[in-house]
Amino acid sequence: MSTIQPGHGSYLLPSLEHATVADAMHPGILACDPDAPVTEVARMMATHHVHCIVVMGISPDDERESLVWGIISDLELVRAGIRSGGEQTAREIAQKPVGMVDATTPLRQVAELMATHGASHVVVANRETGRPAGMISTLDIAGVLAWGEA
Repeated sequence: MSTIQPGHGSYLLPSLEHATVADAMHPGILACDPDAPVTEVARMMATHHVHCIVVMGISPDDERESLVWGIISDLELVRAGIRSGGEQTAREIAQKPVGMVDATTPLRQVAELMATHGASHVVVANRETGRPAGMISTLDIAGVLAWGEA
């Protein structure tokens, strides 16, 4: 098996020292309701080939505002499948997010946050609204480490 070795970096990505979340994030999120069955969450992940779903619900204080309840990674989904055969809801298996960052946050800062908390995904929020705008994952950061050069 041969592997294609790309040239020296990419002109599209800055180095980790100069990158912000905007340079590496995936815009948009996939979200589910807190009462969604685990099987529905699994179908979303499998259909869209993603490793994380954001669990969102309506705030009891303001019915117009959606809140991030937590995130479900593929590993939490597998754990739920092993333990309960998928009979749980998103609310029951969601992990509290380590926080939300905005797109202007230095990527190194987010990488340190993820490493400190053992998190593979962080929600990126819109600076003006505070609503989820995208996701940043450890794999996104790996791409900057691999190809960033500016």
